[in-house]
Amino acid sequence: MPKSKRARVVHLSKTDKKGKELSQKLFANVQEAADNFQHIFVFSVENMRNSYLKQVRTEFSDSRLFFGKTKVMAKALGTTPADEHLPNLSALSAHLNGNVGLFFTNRDPKEVIEYFSAYSETDFARAGIEATQTITVPAGVVHSRGGQIPADDDVLLPHSVEVTVRKWGMPTRLEKGKVVLDADYTICKEGETLNSHQTALLKLFGVAMADFKLDMKAYYTAATESVTEVDAMEE
Repeated sequence: MPKSKRARVVHLSKTDKKGKELSQKLFANVQEAADNFQHIFVFSVENMRNSYLKQVRTEFSDSRLFFGKTKVMAKALGTTPADEHLPNLSALSAHLNGNVGLFFTNRDPKEVIEYFSAYSETDFARAGIEATQTITVPAGVVHSRGGQIPADDDVLLPHSVEVTVRKWGMPTRLEKGKVVLDADYTICKEGETLNSHQTALLKLFGVAMADFKLDMKAYYTAATESVTEVDAMEE
């Protein structure tokens, strides 16, 4: 009998070559950018969204942005004075910790810092983040915005989703084709960590709690071979 083509086992060793090639490409690209741009920023990301990161790349089409393995990026810059790609660049690598990336540009650092200090995009929350506010859906007939706007300005929640919202933990029932709550239902409380059912309900009712932001931590200037911490500069 021929072997089934379903559920084939893929050995991890087969993915090593591709992963190594990607790391080598990232390493080379980071070093090339370091040679071609005057300023190198380390930035951290809150509530990562690829769509918004793409917008940033478009806005700064004259610059380069890397968001990859931090160890590879740090190695490309140099982690000690002995292996740094440019003089004193290892001082910037010290900031490559956590959910961070590199931003290469020839624009004035003040312009970059001011832009990203004001830049923010609000999106729907994902499981694992903290709720920024308490959201309660009032008792009675449920509307599409869950009480966030006056009922007269809202529309009824479609009866077809009643089974789904009940599966997500909301104790609804159908009454004459309308989705009904017998008592107020709190989806989340401010400060608590959201689970997947809560985030699904928040999205259904149009409540966005996640702010996508890029926070500039420090930058390197090739002309002076110096690293400046952004927080210290702002103070």
